[in-house]
Amino acid sequence: MDTTRIRQMTAQVSQLLADRLGARGPTLRAQVDGARALPRRVRKAAGILAEAEMLSASPRMARRLDMAQIGRAHAACVKYLRPIGAGARARRFVLDVTVSVVLGLVVIAAAAIGLAHWRGFL
Repeated sequence: MDTTRIRQMTAQVSQLLADRLGARGPTLRAQVDGARALPRRVRKAAGILAEAEMLSASPRMARRLDMAQIGRAHAACVKYLRPIGAGARARRFVLDVTVSVVLGLVVIAAAAIGLAHWRGFL
């Protein structure tokens, strides 16, 4: 199969692992073993890529690789490791702050109504 394409995929996942999780190592396998924060499905997909990287070094074994499976594994790794955009992060922060403030106001209002009812003002 196309060993250049496999090397590009593993290089991209390796770079994302280094950027997002600080995983270090000379090979993708070493980085995956060092990145404990990966979920099981992403770790498995990265393992498939690491194995493909190792097997692609031999032309005879490279012919046996399933490129569809390697492509799915690459897509799963990239989807998890790709950083979300700055705009999405800012919207999420604003939403989190708004929800916290509204929830706090609801709790304070419920406490004030409960206290007023308990004291006989309502």
